[in-house]
Amino acid sequence: MSSEGKLEYQEKVSDNVVEPYPDSEANVPVYSGSTLHRTMKNRHIAMISIGGVIGTGLFLGTAGVLATGGPIGLLLGYVVVGTICYAVMVSLGEMISYLPIPGGHITLAERFVDPAWSFTLGWNYCTNNSVNDAAWITIFLVIVIVINMLGARAYGEAEFVFASIKVFTITGLIILGIVLDLGGGPNHDRIGFRYWKNPGPFAQFGGIAGSKGRFLAWWNVMTQAAFSFIGTEIVAIAGGEAKNPRRNIPKAIKRVYVRILLFYIGGVTIIGLLVPYTEPDLNLKTSNAAKSPFVIAIKTAGIKGLPSVINAALLTSAWSAASSDLYTSSRALYGLALNGNAPKVFARVSSWGLPYVAVSTSAAFGLLAYMAVSSGAGRVFTWFANLTAIAGLMTWFGIAVTYIRFHKGMKAQGMDRNALPYKAPFQPFLAWYAAISCIVICFFSGFAVFINHAWDTATFVTNYLPFILFPIIYIGARIWWRSSFIAPEDMDFKSGLAEVEAASYDEPPPRNWVEKVWGWLVSIFISKLWL
Repeated sequence: MSSEGKLEYQEKVSDNVVEPYPDSEANVPVYSGSTLHRTMKNRHIAMISIGGVIGTGLFLGTAGVLATGGPIGLLLGYVVVGTICYAVMVSLGEMISYLPIPGGHITLAERFVDPAWSFTLGWNYCTNNSVNDAAWITIFLVIVIVINMLGARAYGEAEFVFASIKVFTITGLIILGIVLDLGGGPNHDRIGFRYWKNPGPFAQFGGIAGSKGRFLAWWNVMTQAAFSFIGTEIVAIAGGEAKNPRRNIPKAIKRVYVRILLFYIGGVTIIGLLVPYTEPDLNLKTSNAAKSPFVIAIKTAGIKGLPSVINAALLTSAWSAASSDLYTSSRALYGLALNGNAPKVFARVSSWGLPYVAVSTSAAFGLLAYMAVSSGAGRVFTWFANLTAIAGLMTWFGIAVTYIRFHKGMKAQGMDRNALPYKAPFQPFLAWYAAISCIVICFFSGFAVFINHAWDTATFVTNYLPFILFPIIYIGARIWWRSSFIAPEDMDFKSGLAEVEAASYDEPPPRNWVEKVWGWLVSIFISKLWL
């Protein structure tokens, strides 16, 4: 962004006027400088943070990962990526709880690193998912687009339902998995740790014997594990449309470890116990529930009917993930336009707070899903998984770097981190750990094409294209705008702060017994069960 554009943006943000929501009885403020409306409630943000991006990566992607990594390779890969995810999220949580503004971490990068960093993060953020069969693709896209066109509140309500289904499904599958492992299935086969002994805890990657083959099998898990975790940063994007953000976002960030430990680590542990990595169905050339390790285990145990239920849950997960992708990519595009890093037309917003141009443009990329019809859904799923995982890891890298600069700026300006709405632990060391780890994983993500004469152009391109584009875009943007790093003493910690503080309020008491009971149920479900 030029210096003139940056100044214009800062004036626009700092001159905002606080207005009440038109449909709110609590006189909740809205950020009129951006015209996005804060309509997402606590339960929306809470459920999005817990189950928002549980999807095809965990239900389907674990099949191929188990086959190539073995049960311990699968578990260790998810543990490592889970620690990176935690480091990124607490870093992001500290920043976004202080400044929950439109554009999320993309706008924060403009303030704490430089405009080119914001430009790169924003344009790196546009990825999408796919499904199979042309008719299903059409139905799928129509529903996802309609949900997003109805605005943030409709997205929040839909995601609350979708995420609830996913949370109940994965929780039920984990419990069922424990029962089956202990011999509680119709066949009464007590599995225990049998498959950790035979065929063994690790697969031998590419037929390479010894510790080298086991190490490569574990390392190969990393990219797919990242695909399962990518999207957790949606809470930051939603911060600009969240009610009472300084109360609700810290609560959501504190729940991140729940999803990591219970759903992901717990889920892959059960998968590794129930299914041997030599199971042929793990390598099916399809992207439906037939290759899910959970379905394989249920069928092996002799349980009928449940695979169809899981297929329905899988469809819901895909809908949820695609809806979240469209929401985040459209808000990222809106944030880019707001910061002057994209054409201004993408900053157009309807009277009810919908960035309709950004949503429509992002939705158009969903047409890429029709590639699955001619190329085969399984192979296209792998391509998109690779692209999404590496692009997501580079986004995490960008967030970590932004936090390192944020931390340095606070220290330089004498700001007390203890006064923040949320203070992340072990900083800035966790941010450094996340930044370095993301780069290392991305750099070695495509190693398989260089081993045993297994060159595959599609695999190489989908693994390294996002990784290579990130520095190219950033360097090009810096040269074009002649920008430089913002000095810690000059970082902007104030613009938009008045609106954020005005948007913070004490939650109004329930108006009737229905709201009281509903609030109690949500509190029990979220706070007691998962914390």
